[in-house]
Amino acid sequence: MTGGAVAALVALTPVLLTLGYALGRRATNKARHSDIGTPVERATFDTLHTASLAAPPLRAGLTEETARKSARRLRTLLGTDALALTNRSTVLAWDGVSEQAHAAHVMPELTPALAGGGRSVAFACGCDWVDCPLRWAVAAPVVADGRVRGAVVAYAPRESAVLARATDEVARWVSVQLELAELDRSRTRLIEAEIKALRAQISPHFIFNSLAAIASFVRTDPERARELLLEFADFTRYSFRRHGDFTTLADELHSIDQYLALVRARFGDRLSVTLQIAPEVLPVTLPFLCLQPLVENAVKHGLEGAVTRSRITIVATDAGAEAEVVIEDDGVGMDPAELRAILRGEGGASHGVGLSNVDERLRQVFGDDHGLVIETAAGAGMKITVRIPKYRAGVHAP
Repeated sequence: MTGGAVAALVALTPVLLTLGYALGRRATNKARHSDIGTPVERATFDTLHTASLAAPPLRAGLTEETARKSARRLRTLLGTDALALTNRSTVLAWDGVSEQAHAAHVMPELTPALAGGGRSVAFACGCDWVDCPLRWAVAAPVVADGRVRGAVVAYAPRESAVLARATDEVARWVSVQLELAELDRSRTRLIEAEIKALRAQISPHFIFNSLAAIASFVRTDPERARELLLEFADFTRYSFRRHGDFTTLADELHSIDQYLALVRARFGDRLSVTLQIAPEVLPVTLPFLCLQPLVENAVKHGLEGAVTRSRITIVATDAGAEAEVVIEDDGVGMDPAELRAILRGEGGASHGVGLSNVDERLRQVFGDDHGLVIETAAGAGMKITVRIPKYRAGVHAP
């Protein structure tokens, strides 16, 4: 669906330009003199600008509120006297003249447009009002995800083949916006599913071993046992929180510190952890549970695979427009071919979903240039670098 929606959006760009050209030709005789482009160029710009203003409401789906916010822009695109935007059962929004005379009579005329295949339909709409300018209308179906969701209905004083074609193209443009809205919802559901998978990956063995380590201090060092129990409670509370797709680097690092405290309680002097954190990057926003799986991976392949002492280093530095986080261990490492398979999601259940999950979410949020950079080889440890933009529109912690 992603490729189809984008292809449709690209295909509609010439349509919008054509609409702008037609409106420009119609407005040339009454256009004001300006030293910024010809009347046609200005009309084309106005058309594209109007389309850009109509798009954001529709990206939230087809509802009364979004239809009301976009109807006026759509009517401006078509240059018509009135426009109605409907779903399959009712008029969601009306913009223009003679609403009282015509809005109640729209839906019975739309049966062909709302039928299974969906096709444009034109109809006469004369009324008893002598001064009413609305005498003819054309309705074009809005189709998203293979289903007819509603219609765009444009009204005019007389029949117009140009208006009929333009309404059909605007309805296709609206359909693309609804397809993109569905993509946004699918992406949100995917991210939620991925976070659930990460939560499920928190090993029952880790929970059992943490509680066993805490229990071992109950008699010998009750205060230490109490501190570890609080760390365990805070760690699990953060990992299973239910609000927000994003968090701050400070909160993620705090949860990691709690996780490492529980690991140190079990392994003692076998684990050496070094943290070097630049204070100025602590407020940077990143996807929730983004760094924690990387540290868990370092523990798994660094500490648990080592007989002697193991070292894990976490460094967060200010890199201008980005924060750079490096997580490094001196453990068993990994064959690069095996790593590539894991990042493609082909590692199998025994590898969990941590690395590929984090890599994909970083790319989804920040772009392909911000995926994981991993340096490793068998027996040579692993170094993972994450670059996080300090600001990205739509990315903010709750």
